[in-house]
Amino acid sequence: MSVTVQPPPLGAVATLRPEELAALRRNDVDLEAGTLRIRQAAPELTSGRRATGDPKSAAGKRTLILPGFLHKDLRRHIEWFAQKEPDGLLFVGPQGGLFRRSTFGRTWCRARTAVGMPEGFRFHDLRHTGNQLAAETGATLKDLMVRMGQSSVRAALIYQHSSLERQREIAHGLDDRVRRELKAGGDGPEEGPSGAEVVRGA
Repeated sequence: MSVTVQPPPLGAVATLRPEELAALRRNDVDLEAGTLRIRQAAPELTSGRRATGDPKSAAGKRTLILPGFLHKDLRRHIEWFAQKEPDGLLFVGPQGGLFRRSTFGRTWCRARTAVGMPEGFRFHDLRHTGNQLAAETGATLKDLMVRMGQSSVRAALIYQHSSLERQREIAHGLDDRVRRELKAGGDGPEEGPSGAEVVRGA
């Protein structure tokens, strides 16, 4: 049960990789400051052993600010499910140790079905979702690179494509500004500047 409580939110909102989630410790979380520290990664080898070590790049070591809505559930998870030692694992498998890909895969499939996600939706797709949401808040390219733990601009650029909804918000913002300028210039269209003149003068 413990592996199903928080990896999805952290995989999406914090955009963590599965191997980063597997390496998280209790003392990586500071709920008073609202931060999560990523120091290590624990990719699973074909033998089933997890090789814990540094993230795949220097940028992978980072500290993230967590949204407030996660704090309550994360606190409960730490109290109820994480290993009890100060440096105990945050997420554990059924036997209380590192969770395995096969066990987590089955749990993920059941959870995905329960909430109506498409069958082909992978756990890694949560990272894409989180990065897209971050980009739509107005996050800069550098902001995204820090959150993702990426040293390459190329990966972060994927999430800077603009959605139709974001384009609609921009259009509404432009419309509101021009209308305010037109209204300030006079009551009728002949008395004030045209929209084009407002834009040229901005």
